[in-house]
Amino acid sequence: MPEHESQAASPDQQRVVRIGCASGFWGDTNTAAFQLVHQAQIDYLVFDYLSEVTMSIMARAKLKDPSQGYAHDFVTRVMEPLLKSIAKKKIKVVSNAGGINPLSCRDALVKLINDAGLDLKVAVVLGDDLMAEQETLRTSGVTEMFTGQAMPEQMTSINAYLGAVPIRDALTAGADIVITGRVVDSAVVIGPLMHEFGWGVEDYDHLAQAALAGHVIECGAQCTGGNYTDWEDVPGYDNMGFPIAEVSADGSFVISKPEGTGGLINLGTIGEQIVYEINDPQSYILPDVIADFSHVQLKQVGENRVQLTGARGRAPTTQYKVSATYADGYRVLVSFVIAGIDAKRKAEKVSQAILDKCERVLALRGVMGFTEKSVEYIGTESTYGPHGRRSDSREVAVKIAVSHPYQQACMFLASEIAQASTGMAPGLAGIMGGRPKVSPVVKLFSFLIDKSHCTVELDINGIRQVTDIPTGVKHEPLAPISAGDIADLIQAKNLVTVPLIKVAHARSGDKGNASNIGVLARRPEYLPWIRASVNEQTVAEYMAHVLDGANSRVRRFELPGLNAMNFFLENALGGGGMASLRIDPQGKALAQQLLEIPVQIPADLLK
Repeated sequence: MPEHESQAASPDQQRVVRIGCASGFWGDTNTAAFQLVHQAQIDYLVFDYLSEVTMSIMARAKLKDPSQGYAHDFVTRVMEPLLKSIAKKKIKVVSNAGGINPLSCRDALVKLINDAGLDLKVAVVLGDDLMAEQETLRTSGVTEMFTGQAMPEQMTSINAYLGAVPIRDALTAGADIVITGRVVDSAVVIGPLMHEFGWGVEDYDHLAQAALAGHVIECGAQCTGGNYTDWEDVPGYDNMGFPIAEVSADGSFVISKPEGTGGLINLGTIGEQIVYEINDPQSYILPDVIADFSHVQLKQVGENRVQLTGARGRAPTTQYKVSATYADGYRVLVSFVIAGIDAKRKAEKVSQAILDKCERVLALRGVMGFTEKSVEYIGTESTYGPHGRRSDSREVAVKIAVSHPYQQACMFLASEIAQASTGMAPGLAGIMGGRPKVSPVVKLFSFLIDKSHCTVELDINGIRQVTDIPTGVKHEPLAPISAGDIADLIQAKNLVTVPLIKVAHARSGDKGNASNIGVLARRPEYLPWIRASVNEQTVAEYMAHVLDGANSRVRRFELPGLNAMNFFLENALGGGGMASLRIDPQGKALAQQLLEIPVQIPADLLK
């Protein structure tokens, strides 16, 4: 063949695998699966249900009833009405809905399949649950990977984050539906792509692209316009389209959504999702690959269609991350409204009086005071710390949250709110939701464990087979990418000061007790000016009201491919998750605050 003639692509190279994600968390809309099955052409339907808090809730449910401990609505509200359509269209399903009890999830699903007269093979991935080994782990000296804390005496859940290899093997064995327990969020996408394209465990660049696809779509509509900085540009919130990753054999993929649905897919919505809930973008550590997202490229290839390329991968580590939870006392959250003149001052006096009274009575009974206390005045911008602009309002929602080792102490606080309506300042208009319920404080305990410690198995029709997991290599972090051009504010002329939102998008999320805030320049030429005004020091100062003093620090990472930076705020969420008493325990609104940090930039550049 002459050199100038191109060889036609093989059928496999031309093939596109379409994966739709119908759930970003347990509690996400049940309408997404129906939309993807009936309004789109997909090969795989995947679901992500699990978080650390969810695992703890499921563990407590299983203790009460051994048949529980999984996302039951996945079976009854999602799969039951769609089973026949899924079978007819030959759509394969991968879901971590198994939670703490994937075999019971399988049994419930198989019953529905049999009752419907369908022939669908269900496989279960096992091996993540390490609860039976907690004594062995404790005596081995396991410590929390971030704090060095020793393992508590009684754990609620202990689960290793498994990878995609067992999912691949289940599909290769002919499974139509794969149910897992704890796996990394992106595994439900990586596994099908390994199976479909025959990617091996050492095809690291392909696996990194698959990880990127999984990372982008695993939060559902959050990449199709949900939580977008320019929210007014997003149409159809009432019928948000859920994402589809259209993946080619070379690993490149396009994010789309079903025709006729709401939402928006553009460089901004996808870029924001890439920087969501990550730490070092050069080392996104997964069981199957260490992915580098720092040079990912985005291209708008059609209306509501964005192509993603440029992720790179390297060998995974020898260890799994293990997410364990434990109960550490109790908590209660009470909310009520105070209205009228000087509402905030009344709210402050009433809330302090309630806390003082409760702690005085507890002391008289020989009981210690509350372990932690949090009071926030919603409507007065108290969550903004010193950046709040509204010092008062004629109606204020008061949120009081406390924790205590004893359940009765929290119950006492809950019972004392009603008395404030007649015995304290005027204008207490109503207790939100009635008398609040006391719940356990659930804390996260994370550590690493050698992959060889876990026996990963598949259960297909009651027959078990062990999955061979690559051992991995010692992790060698890459040298951080140095900051690019930084504008010289001293020498610059004709500078104007604008809020960050004028020149950037931003998205924030949580990683345990840490929060990340990704910042993406709206135009490449803005980035040097953003870097000059928004750096580790200025972010630490601006967000000091959420940082835990000396225990906190802010780190910045560069993503040149996206003209973006990622700020990682350690110890910024008051414990994070269900351990936090804050109104925003997962840092979802922190980007909204940072978007008001002042940036200096030449006026003519803005024009």
